[in-house]
Amino acid sequence: MTKTSSEVQQQGDRVIKTTTTEVITKSTMQPQKKVSPFDKFRQLDRQNSLPNSPSPRTPSTPTTPGGSKNGPMFSFTDPIIAKKASTVKEQLLTWAQMKTKEYENVNIENFSSSWSDGLAFAALIHHFLPDAFDYSKLTPKERRHNFTLAFRVADEKAGIAPLLDVDDMVMYKKPDWKCVFCYVQSIYRRFKDEI
Repeated sequence: MTKTSSEVQQQGDRVIKTTTTEVITKSTMQPQKKVSPFDKFRQLDRQNSLPNSPSPRTPSTPTTPGGSKNGPMFSFTDPIIAKKASTVKEQLLTWAQMKTKEYENVNIENFSSSWSDGLAFAALIHHFLPDAFDYSKLTPKERRHNFTLAFRVADEKAGIAPLLDVDDMVMYKKPDWKCVFCYVQSIYRRFKDEI
């Protein structure tokens, strides 16, 4: 059994429609528990690491690390970044490092602990939207505020879906790198053609 509700909000000249679907199981007639993105990735890791289990493939899953028959899934337009990094993960990390290198308290070395205080997300968004907020007022100790600000501005000003949950990010000092990687990848896709 499902229960669906819709909400329409007006934000300036944009109309945002949000639809929520709640799945209720027949056995308990209770709503299913919300699963965080971190838990979803862990579940996929467990499924993919089972011995003798075929690797799951979807139509969009590339057959080689570089992409599929139709060309690469992910490529950089900046030749400097492309030369410096050899894998998609390294390329995206290099791109984020280059865009945030001038920001105080930001030292991106990986897709996990380097993003744990929210400043790397804030710096990356601020690089492209410098008028959206004052980066100099952010501190590493105000993690919740940093995540909330970065994710909200990315969503409202750039249309980047909030793939990460602030509560999950605050809970972990070392967030799941796959979750962070996916979100940074969506930031890249939005801003890849901008300076």
